[in-house]
Amino acid sequence: MPVAPVDLVVRSGRVVTAEGSRVADVAVSGGRIVAVGDVGGATASAGEVIDAAGLLVLPGVVDVHTHTRVASDARPDRFFEDSIAAAIGGTTTFLAFNNPGTGSSPAAERSLRTGLAEWTSVTEADSAIDRGLALAMSGRMPDPVAELAAIVDAGVSTAKAFMVFDFRLDDVRLGAAMRAIGERGGMLQVHCEDPAIVDPAVSAALARGETLPRHHAATRPVSAEAVAVGRAIAMAAAADVPVHLVHLSSAAAVDAVRDARARGVRVHAETCPHYLTLTDERYEDPDPVGCARYIISPPLRRAADREALWVGLADGTLDLVASDHVPDRLDTEKAEAGRGVAFDRISNGTPGIETLLTVTWSEGVRRGLSPERLVERLSTAPARLFGIERKGEIAPGFDADLVLLDPAAAGRIRAHELHHTSDYTPFEGLPTTGAIRRVVLRGRTIVLDGRYVGTRGDGRFVARTRAG
Repeated sequence: MPVAPVDLVVRSGRVVTAEGSRVADVAVSGGRIVAVGDVGGATASAGEVIDAAGLLVLPGVVDVHTHTRVASDARPDRFFEDSIAAAIGGTTTFLAFNNPGTGSSPAAERSLRTGLAEWTSVTEADSAIDRGLALAMSGRMPDPVAELAAIVDAGVSTAKAFMVFDFRLDDVRLGAAMRAIGERGGMLQVHCEDPAIVDPAVSAALARGETLPRHHAATRPVSAEAVAVGRAIAMAAAADVPVHLVHLSSAAAVDAVRDARARGVRVHAETCPHYLTLTDERYEDPDPVGCARYIISPPLRRAADREALWVGLADGTLDLVASDHVPDRLDTEKAEAGRGVAFDRISNGTPGIETLLTVTWSEGVRRGLSPERLVERLSTAPARLFGIERKGEIAPGFDADLVLLDPAAAGRIRAHELHHTSDYTPFEGLPTTGAIRRVVLRGRTIVLDGRYVGTRGDGRFVARTRAG
């Protein structure tokens, strides 16, 4: 254990890792953890000592699925504000997509390399926490598959492809993309919904005059997700490369992943807090704008599907939980529902970047998941799978990204108390267990008792050269 001077010692907290928990000190030097245990004489000469007695010390959350929007003339601080919200919620590293709707220019939506250059430029020195990019592939691009090798070499080892929407990849290019990025050491992320099921259902509903937000869910049945998941798994197996299936919502999808794993297919999968807590009862809201807050794809499912997701998290079928944060607002993007705009024209998505840890931890603890398993799903597994080095663990050599959590505190989620750029939360009124007292990014406190105390630009770009 070190006796030389260190920058920071976090004393006497219960350090929680995926492998176990123990009361220990954490010593930090140069932004990295140098010792975990009894650090002895290092405490006396440390530049800063934080008393964590009675608190849990967790690795910072790694959120690998966000649709944060880049700055614009109308909202110049939007990216920065959402990164602050993430920090206050215990996330110290996040990946963002640049798919249509996130503020990318038309040029960026035609080329992966242009998208990377533009996103890096507009987010430089503009994040409260460490951030990386997962590029979105579009069927409108001339040849996105040809660009994948260069993208991985440039530090972006994951890209996302959609099986639905008007910018989806057809199956031929989807399979080619899996192979190209996988053979380079990266991994494709896939949004799994089958257009052969979804598109006719949407057209039929609109023809019947069923335009309200509640009809969104009916046009995207579980079968649409299950069929698409099966196809994506088959493509990955044929190419013998890893694949990551995003935001799974149903028991059928979880079962398909579990079966594929048993056959040796390298398939990874995630779910999101809204699928773990909310059900399709939300679509019964008679207020169109209120109901529109739950227009997400895939939609919310039945309680039985929710329970299957928790089983998947517990047994390891689901590798991680991510927010799928979309900073829509009821007074802008979702407001169109109140003006009679049909559900298929309402922005998809719901905010969650600030509540990822709080919701997953609270609901997970209530359901009997151990703190160690929750840390694995929120920090360790996402960092490992997505090639985010030195993140997600509390061990010597890793970045000193720490969350000090009071496990005894109780609260309730209220939109007016959150800091994200949305004006609502899908978790309004949800009771919570645990309160974040402090967040440390590479050895520096950036959040203290719910207040952001960091400096704009603290966040660094995270380059990744492997995944899966």
